[in-house]
Amino acid sequence: MPVQSFQRPVLLTGFALCLLSVLTSCGTPSSKALENALAPDPKLKDNITVFGGSSPSDRPLGGAVGNRPSVTSVQLPDDFPSEIPPYPNAELQNVEPLTASMPQGYLTRWSSSDPINNIRNFYQRVLSSNGWQITSQDSAGGKLVARQNDLEVTLTIPSGNTQPSPSATPPVTDKSTDSTTEFDIQYIRTRANATSVSPSPNQPEVAQPVTTPEVTNSPTQTSSTPSEGFTDLDKLPQALRQQVKDLTELGVLKVDKSAAKQNSNASGTSFEANKPITRREFARWLVAANNQIFANRPGQQIRLASETSQPAFGDVPRSDRDFSSIQALAEAGLIPSSLSGDSTAALFRPDAPLTRETLVVWKVPLDTRQTLPTASLDTLKQTWGFQDVAKIDPKTWRALVADFQNGEQSNIRRVFGYTTLFQPKKTVTRAEAATAVWYFGSQGEGQSAKEALLLKNQPTQPTQPSPKLETIPSTENSP
Repeated sequence: MPVQSFQRPVLLTGFALCLLSVLTSCGTPSSKALENALAPDPKLKDNITVFGGSSPSDRPLGGAVGNRPSVTSVQLPDDFPSEIPPYPNAELQNVEPLTASMPQGYLTRWSSSDPINNIRNFYQRVLSSNGWQITSQDSAGGKLVARQNDLEVTLTIPSGNTQPSPSATPPVTDKSTDSTTEFDIQYIRTRANATSVSPSPNQPEVAQPVTTPEVTNSPTQTSSTPSEGFTDLDKLPQALRQQVKDLTELGVLKVDKSAAKQNSNASGTSFEANKPITRREFARWLVAANNQIFANRPGQQIRLASETSQPAFGDVPRSDRDFSSIQALAEAGLIPSSLSGDSTAALFRPDAPLTRETLVVWKVPLDTRQTLPTASLDTLKQTWGFQDVAKIDPKTWRALVADFQNGEQSNIRRVFGYTTLFQPKKTVTRAEAATAVWYFGSQGEGQSAKEALLLKNQPTQPTQPSPKLETIPSTENSP
């Protein structure tokens, strides 16, 4: 026991001496080395992201997370038509208003991870089944124009945009897909039926086409409009009414004002859609519509016959009011005549009603503009499959087969709709004839009267004088 009591003070004294020596040696170099050895790693102190955090300087502006930029939400315009079906697997990228010189509308840009053919087939199928009229489509399928009432939609899918270049720097996006398909949907509304829409908060208040007043000094605006011409257009379906208006504005359909002055009930002021059209009148419409729709393409126009031409038909002399149009069709080989070697076509019968098979024979060559395919009765049965195929003149077979190859733009589908009876000898109405000449083209390559009006009404840009280059005196030799 005495030994244990003696050892306890000795231990306490030794511990106190050791602690005192450590405290008194803090200012020595060896103490600094010991302090540095026990200090935390400065790299760990600065790089706090190792533990899941991030320094304020490393965070992107705008509240973005990580290395991804902040995403600004793009919204559709307030007047985006509900009739336009959105592609299910597409994301809106950008919205741009059309320029003030264009009809009101917007250009919307979309992206999707689906291939081009899926998007193209979707819009072809949905638009056709929802009552849209596909007025133009290129052979590659990259551009499709469809119309419904006062709304025109253009779908554009640039070819090859799903294969980015390996050497190019890929853009930073939120999508994890290796390739995307970008496509544009542009829509235009007829100004008469359009409504003004205030800009949304996300859209800059630039020149808005929805508030642009109509140009009053356009050449087509000064002429008689359809509302000042035919007085019975309100009785027509909307689609046909617009087609008649387009053709009237182009100058294809004209009102006989002289007849209206002589008799207030004269047919000159009425379109009379259900009235049969004569062969002479359809020949006049056919030439006028072709030349007006292709006004900017001289190689597609039909040259009117001169007064010195030898008449191709015995019943259409030079003095006939429609001689220039009828003779022009014969000289171009577009209708059967003695000039084309058809000895049975000595007479034109200008005042006889136009039949369905005659409409097809005259119109289809102006759509295809190439040699018609060979055809037989079996071919006709396998294509159109009309129940009354045996009643069709064999001279019509080739034109019918070529028209079938035109798909949804064929004259029979556009003019007569779906039918299992052709009724070749049935007379054609004025409404049906107007629908036929409203569009020319084949295999997606063509142009409508509406598109021709857009080109015609496009204002001519004034020529801007070249800026003068100001000569700056040289200062090399100046003192």
